[in-house]
Amino acid sequence: MAAVASHVIEGHVSRGFEPVRDAFEENFARRAELGGACCAFYRGEKVVDLWGGVRNKVTGEPWERDTMVVVHSATKGLAAMTLALAHSRRWLDYEERVATYWPEFAPNGKEKITVRQLLAHQAGLFAFDEPVDRRVLANPDQLAAVMARHRPAWEPGTRQAYHGLTLGFYEGELLRRVDPLHRTLGQFFHDEIATALGEDFYIGLPEEIPNARLATLSPPGMMRMLIGFRPVRLLVEGLNPRSNISRALTVNPGTSVYLDESRVYARNLEVPAGGGVGTARAMAHAYSAFATGGRELGLRQETLDLLAAPAIPPARGFYDECLKGEVQFSLGFMKPSVAWRFGGASSFGSPGTGGALGFADPDAGIGYGYVTSRMGTVFTGDPRDLALRHALYAAFGFRPLQRLPPERIAS
Repeated sequence: MAAVASHVIEGHVSRGFEPVRDAFEENFARRAELGGACCAFYRGEKVVDLWGGVRNKVTGEPWERDTMVVVHSATKGLAAMTLALAHSRRWLDYEERVATYWPEFAPNGKEKITVRQLLAHQAGLFAFDEPVDRRVLANPDQLAAVMARHRPAWEPGTRQAYHGLTLGFYEGELLRRVDPLHRTLGQFFHDEIATALGEDFYIGLPEEIPNARLATLSPPGMMRMLIGFRPVRLLVEGLNPRSNISRALTVNPGTSVYLDESRVYARNLEVPAGGGVGTARAMAHAYSAFATGGRELGLRQETLDLLAAPAIPPARGFYDECLKGEVQFSLGFMKPSVAWRFGGASSFGSPGTGGALGFADPDAGIGYGYVTSRMGTVFTGDPRDLALRHALYAAFGFRPLQRLPPERIAS
């Protein structure tokens, strides 16, 4: 146990990984960390498992071993794992049309959209065009009808636009159609991944989880956002309520739908593209299974090879009409790119607004997870997470893929 100012760091690192602990401690001393956790597996062995700080800024209650926090869009990677399992069980083909499994999906120009295009944010379905609230989200049949009526913003397969929240809902209905038990995505994830690995991560937080296990978010104020948010162009887009990114993330239903003032996070509500709640350990363990052959989950090598393969762009390239820059997506995961570097070329994962990140690096045999309660302001790699990943990869003798930003960046 080590103390940094008023923050207590707990957990362990294997021999040779002490620099990761040092970086974690420095996050509190130099990078304004409040509370968080980091975990990494190497070739199936847990080599880093650290947590520290406070889970509640107001009360000062400590972040403990089993503290969970919402990871926003880092949930997307965990959700994509469910469809990877479905592929390994031969329930679906990534190249098949979605309407093959879900006939009601076809109307309004969606009949030719493939599973691969949908999962790569290439379907033009990034924002709902009719009201969707918690009541609708809680009724899978009603939500499916809304999605079936949805009309693409442009010809599917021609452009890329970040499906900030809608992606998970489409994934959920697709999985419900192909799963012989017709489970929701959150239930499938709980049964087939979280329980199989013995880890705490929920896509649909159950009622029985007490508030005392949950970290409350500490978002940046407007001034910190204006001064520190990068890239600036995305901030400007986000301030425009009519922009694609605002329509994708802030309204109808918007990311606030999975937050709850009295319960910290909404209960029994599945938002598979943003509302996942869990530990860094759970994320790292799940990605470790995907990085090391998938035996624990029954994954086929064919599936893993497809996840490791390069992303395939739409007709107009990887420029994202919501994120206003080039980002690469494949089969529900983000892939490394010039703008967003992590792991190696075959890696796949997903970052979350505010700093969370989980990914698998099959070439190195690494599964990684980082979570935090203090939301950062750098979209393309939070300084706290970058410091941890640099230290982790340096322990293996690998050169860092991304230059560390100045310590002063607000997080």
